Amino acid sequence: MKYRKFRDGAQVSQVGLGCMRLPIVDGDTAHIDEKKAEEMVLYAVENGVNYFDSAYAYHGKMSEKFVGKVVKNNNLRDKVYLATKSPTWLVREHNTYYTLFEEQLDNLQTDYVDFYLMHSLGAASWRNALKSDPLPFLDAIKQEGRARRIGFSFHDNLPAFKQIVDAYDWDFCQIQLNYMDENYQAGMKGLAYAAQKGLPVVVMEPLKGGQLASILTPQMQQILDENSVSLSLAGLGLKYLFDKPEVGCVLSGASNLAQLKENIEMASSADVGELRENEKKVIEELKAFYNARTKVPCTGCLYCIDDCPQRIPINSIFSMYNNMYIYDNPESSRVQFAMNVPDKRRPSACQDCGICEEKCPQGIAVRRELKIAQERLEVKE
Repeated sequence: MKYRKFRDGAQVSQVGLGCMRLPIVDGDTAHIDEKKAEEMVLYAVENGVNYFDSAYAYHGKMSEKFVGKVVKNNNLRDKVYLATKSPTWLVREHNTYYTLFEEQLDNLQTDYVDFYLMHSLGAASWRNALKSDPLPFLDAIKQEGRARRIGFSFHDNLPAFKQIVDAYDWDFCQIQLNYMDENYQAGMKGLAYAAQKGLPVVVMEPLKGGQLASILTPQMQQILDENSVSLSLAGLGLKYLFDKPEVGCVLSGASNLAQLKENIEMASSADVGELRENEKKVIEELKAFYNARTKVPCTGCLYCIDDCPQRIPINSIFSMYNNMYIYDNPESSRVQFAMNVPDKRRPSACQDCGICEEKCPQGIAVRRELKIAQERLEVKE
């Protein structure tokens, strides 16, 4: 495993395990398949991964509890960096920050976290967070040693990113970045701005919620073959990020052991400045390929689902809808939709409350796009 030094000297594995898409049972995101997920955690530690990223809301509030249990039961606390996030949208008064933080420490079965983030900040959520005066809280838990490093995760535009970076003496930040999102949200300019300020950057969605690695079509294989690139699509996407010196850690969103092994293998070999010219050319051609076919820019972050009254599987529906066009296989998507989305959880059951759009970090017109997706995905008799 290769490591990158943060500004306080911490040596962080250049790939970390994101604990938002762990294996689950019967399609229930709140029911983690603990046996398979623990196998992944132990394999990661054994192969040099030391950064584990969770959050209060992940897996229906079960991610932190799972991570805490595995770390304690296997005596891993001194071997790993635990990262988790404050659910800022739940805070209405200052003391709630402390109440939630104590709950998170209990979930993780630890008396401190190594990295603590304000979760999913943007211009509006930052303004709302400031109303409850979070900065003294952040100062306090750091001074007490209960949060060793303070940062934020971000979903908004570049001006909002710069405003938040400049608003506090952060230790690090977390942004969405992949070769399809160079000019999206913070993007490459945000990465450069953070580096200019001396902020280490943790990267989420390196494969755009798995979309950049899920299926290899004949056209995509031709692009690889014509440029003599033997890397997998996942490997290529990760190598693109490991090539950048401003990147401190890339979060693997692996949902099974095979994916994790592939991610770790790349993180153990690739380094800054090693992306070859033919690989760069392939990335540009793949970008054009995806851009021409993607209908909805959903990354499958799951934020929209947590408070949906009808529990509509929005991310899965958008994935099926996109795959119809990206991979030119409409029948497969329609079969998946018919088999996996019951009538009571289809877009037609939407109550039009708009909560999904308030939560969506990608700014998608979720309700409108869901209706279109259902029209395309339903098999007409």
